[in-house]
Amino acid sequence: MRSSSGSAWIWWIILLAAVGLGAVWAIPRLKGGEAEKKAASPDSRAVPVLIARSRSGDMKLFFTGLGSVTALNTVTIRSRVDGQLIKVAFTEGQLVKEGDLLAEIDPRPFQAQLEQVEGQLIRDQALLKNSKIDLERDQIAKDAISAQQLATQAALVAQYEGIVKSDQAQADLARLQLTYSRITSPLSGRIGLRLVDQGNMVHASDAGGLAVITQIQPIAVVFSLPSDQLPAVLEKQSAGKTLVVEAYDREIRNRIAEGTLLAVDNQIDPGTGTIRLKAGFPNTDTRLFPNQFVNARLLIDERKGVVLIPTTAVQRGLQSSTYVYVVKETPSKTDATQMEKTVAIQAIVTGPTEGDDTIVESGLGAEETVVTDGVDKLQPGARVSVPEGKPAGKKVHP
Repeated sequence: MRSSSGSAWIWWIILLAAVGLGAVWAIPRLKGGEAEKKAASPDSRAVPVLIARSRSGDMKLFFTGLGSVTALNTVTIRSRVDGQLIKVAFTEGQLVKEGDLLAEIDPRPFQAQLEQVEGQLIRDQALLKNSKIDLERDQIAKDAISAQQLATQAALVAQYEGIVKSDQAQADLARLQLTYSRITSPLSGRIGLRLVDQGNMVHASDAGGLAVITQIQPIAVVFSLPSDQLPAVLEKQSAGKTLVVEAYDREIRNRIAEGTLLAVDNQIDPGTGTIRLKAGFPNTDTRLFPNQFVNARLLIDERKGVVLIPTTAVQRGLQSSTYVYVVKETPSKTDATQMEKTVAIQAIVTGPTEGDDTIVESGLGAEETVVTDGVDKLQPGARVSVPEGKPAGKKVHP
């Protein structure tokens, strides 16, 4: 029994050893077969890249500079007479129109002064009228009176005429003072925070004023450009063209407003080498606010019917030469029935760049496929593939 049991164990050991040897022999060959299949796959050694197609389109060329929104007119509302502020007729931050009532100063002292001066005027007009009657009587009876008496009466008439004229001026001044008790808006714009509360005494000499009004429709943007861009701007202005200026946010992503160039400064800043320009905007939607920082983009030219490619596709070689990797479809070397993508270097001459796009002056036509990402692993003739589920590259917009 012991002999049979020992033999069984020996056979079991031999069987397990045989299975182990078979596994050691088979696994490498299985892996080798998978590797051969992988090597035989058309895209096994293809470099993954992102691609885009060149296209024919239009491109607008801009000069961009940092600017600040500036009100065309800013007015500090002040009282022109002394008195008590009895009424504030505006709300802080309100849009007001020219001629709107803003505040009112107690008019009673000015009304009383006007009535007093008008009374004096009426009295002096009566005296003037009486002196004129006496002068006419003396002129009729000039043979019965002395020449001195006649001259004295004529001088008295002239004296009363001067008094009446002075009284009339005083009345006009008092009437003007009464008008100044009503403070109206000198322009249309947005009024700021109230600086004086109702019930306070105000004076014409007060430095702070009652409030500040800024004109926001229209409004201006003052921005700077490098001085080497000035000749192109002046050339367009000399030709009588109206240059369009667009205002963008700080990230140059969202366009806020569109206006036109108003003026170019008369000197270049020697410290920065820049020139200041002013653009006007209707600002009908009031999106531009005084002292707001914006990016001003001056439309200087528009190129039509040019070849456009993503800027990321442009590569630079020796001596500042530029080229792109163009994707071509050729028959597969392992299977003639299948097509594979390969790349070739194409020298190009580039033009201006705007945003993410670049103009190709020569060397590349429209509707050609270029590599936009993954070029660091490419060589002429290399196979490429576009990974599934990934974008083929940024589209080129006109």
